[in-house]
Amino acid sequence: MKFIKNIILAFFLVGTTVVNAQQKPIKYESFKIENGEFKLNGQPIKLHSGEIHYARIPQAYWRHRLKMVKAMGLNTIATYVFWNYHEIAPGKWDFQNGNKNLPEFLKIAKEEGLMVILRPGPYVCAEWEFGGYPWFLQNDKDMKIREYNTPFLNSTKAYFTELYKVVKPYLIVNGGPIVMVQGENEFGSFVSQREDIKLEDHKKYSSSVFDQLKEVGFKGMEFFTSDGDWLFEGGALPGALPTANGDEDPENIKKEVKKYHNGKGPFMVAEYYPGWLDHWAEPFPRKAAERVKGHIEKFMNNDISFNIYMVHGGTNFGFTSGANYDKDHHIQPSMTSYDYDAPITEAGWETEKYMKLRELLKNPSTPPVPSRIPVIKIPAIQLSQAIDLEDLKKNVKPIVNDNPLTFEHLNQGHGYVWYSKNFNQPIKGILKIDGLRDYAIVYVNGEKVGELNRYYKKYECNVNIPFNGKLDIIVENMGRINYGSEINKNTKGIISPVFINDRKIAGDWEMYGLPFEKAPVIDTKQKSDVKENRPVIYKGNFNVSQVGDTFLDMRPFGKGIVFVNGINLGRYWSVGPQQTLYLPGCYLRKGNNEIVIFEQKNNKLQKELNTLSEPILDKLNPENGSN
Repeated sequence: MKFIKNIILAFFLVGTTVVNAQQKPIKYESFKIENGEFKLNGQPIKLHSGEIHYARIPQAYWRHRLKMVKAMGLNTIATYVFWNYHEIAPGKWDFQNGNKNLPEFLKIAKEEGLMVILRPGPYVCAEWEFGGYPWFLQNDKDMKIREYNTPFLNSTKAYFTELYKVVKPYLIVNGGPIVMVQGENEFGSFVSQREDIKLEDHKKYSSSVFDQLKEVGFKGMEFFTSDGDWLFEGGALPGALPTANGDEDPENIKKEVKKYHNGKGPFMVAEYYPGWLDHWAEPFPRKAAERVKGHIEKFMNNDISFNIYMVHGGTNFGFTSGANYDKDHHIQPSMTSYDYDAPITEAGWETEKYMKLRELLKNPSTPPVPSRIPVIKIPAIQLSQAIDLEDLKKNVKPIVNDNPLTFEHLNQGHGYVWYSKNFNQPIKGILKIDGLRDYAIVYVNGEKVGELNRYYKKYECNVNIPFNGKLDIIVENMGRINYGSEINKNTKGIISPVFINDRKIAGDWEMYGLPFEKAPVIDTKQKSDVKENRPVIYKGNFNVSQVGDTFLDMRPFGKGIVFVNGINLGRYWSVGPQQTLYLPGCYLRKGNNEIVIFEQKNNKLQKELNTLSEPILDKLNPENGSN
């Protein structure tokens, strides 16, 4: 009986035109919202979607992850497009290289028989750096981000224009898999937090963004908005289907959608959370598998389509992770891992949650679960070379100014800036940097004297600078805020005057940019007198006979970033809960490989690095970050 029930359920929910998953290609002829229903090729269909972000997955693994989605029983994927991932400099676009190759991702999705929901923003949130906005927008003094403002709207129009060029062949009106496009994102939340702006002015902005999408070419498509259903008043737009985020009550969802959509559906939860986002120095959140299955089953029984955010989270490689903040404006940087306690882990593994959902969603044509990508353990990697960061800084030409400048004023988006000041006369007392964004280590004449940290709200330390002494402050951008009204206050570095004993310290500040856009190049013969509590770059080489995924064990280290074969795997920080870094096997090569580690704290000199066969994402050591 259960087998027969599954066949009937699959037929009703998926629709007669969705063919066996093994049959390729599936015809993508039309997708419409008609009579309160989604219709694919004229036949009713429910969207069983999972969110998956191509930018958070190595390109070589895209097909594997999409096969995992298909094997869970889903028929659709949703993906954000991160504006700042593709506009790499003002007016310079990249939609082709590596993980940025959006057309290739869409092509694979079509080949795997999945529909696609495109979420282009321009704002995305997503625990992504600056919510998807390019950092350099802040250098335009006339620009007001996420408001009805000509310079900002000119920028969004340019982005949508470039995006349309690459996704046009993949729209369903052109035979592609993209069935719906989102207008803005969670705008109702923003409206509720910016009471200084009138609702009609908010709507003027969001309507303009919606109009721009259609103007650049997204015509004939179905559009939707995505908000908590209690926030539809600020986020819903005429001509777009309102979809719910975060609500698990079918009655509420249907009531609010009907209110803003001519009294009828279709009904959809655009973001159902099977887990939750994670921040450094905070517990790793988990959600029980049985509970998740119960919610999805409830949606299915009430004719509600859904998008599982995230079905597979992936990784915030490089400097792509963003930050949130709490009610006290306490910044909460997001971790490198975006595992999300999702049904598919960061490394692409099926979980108990995955198998329970597959049991609920699968039908006779659902393909088998793909094999896991092999995992390897690498013998201890010897860190054969170490140099003090000072030696790398010597190759950087400083910018000199009376007062410290922000990253943005230095035309730098990410990484680190070394601020340096010489003193002709001695001074001692309390160094205070209220405008620290976000983390700094302070040195006097090369000796560490303090660690300042926006997370722990520690903005001062004692200094004793002698005659002809030197003050160095190495500042890290830990990710721009991606959610809420504070998104408009996102400059980095030292953004206010520096004080010692309430005396402003001005005149001839030297600033050395260390963006680490690429792995630092170190001559094999270069050596330093490396000391503890000094920032250091470690380098090592290792051989593998067979490539495979692995996890770098960062527990002995303090804080920093890791490059393997020139690829920035992201940040680590001993506070946890993440204690490992995911190293995809596709980033390794048979034979010789190179690793470079920038270790900021260097409380203990390191000689080697080990790997593990499983990640550690839930071990907290918060005391390691507050000193």
